[in-house]
Amino acid sequence: MTERNAAQNGTRAGELAGGRARKRPESKAIPRPYSKHGLVTLKYAVRRLGGRAIDQRTRVGKRLAAWRADLVRDLGGEVSTQQAAVIDLAVRTRLLLDSVDTWLLSQPSLVNLRRRALLPVVRDRQQLGDALARYMQQLGLERRPKPVTDLKAFIASRAPK
Repeated sequence: MTERNAAQNGTRAGELAGGRARKRPESKAIPRPYSKHGLVTLKYAVRRLGGRAIDQRTRVGKRLAAWRADLVRDLGGEVSTQQAAVIDLAVRTRLLLDSVDTWLLSQPSLVNLRRRALLPVVRDRQQLGDALARYMQQLGLERRPKPVTDLKAFIASRAPK
């Protein structure tokens, strides 16, 4: 209500017609967590959208799909449900790790000169690297051959009955 309208109505500008003072909404300014590296946003998108966050049409999506296919092939082709879950975690972790590495390598220094300490994202990057190493150990580091049937069994399966 403007002062002119308030004067016409017989109220002050800060009051309502009923004589009560109007309450102003209190703004609780909660500072937004600020991170330039984008790791938090990327983690949120991957956690929320899962595999849909990785677009298969992009260069990164194609590389991750190829890496996933290589992992499956190295495990013998047919993987169990548990192995597929670990592979999916490894692919997501690799996406995050590659993104953080790209950001870190574009920085002029990894040390905060004011605090004389490493950037906190370096610690996060190390945790991601350790997680990826654990996933790889769970899957096994040796290559497994694809199961092959012997020649007699193959011919017997192809022979007309």
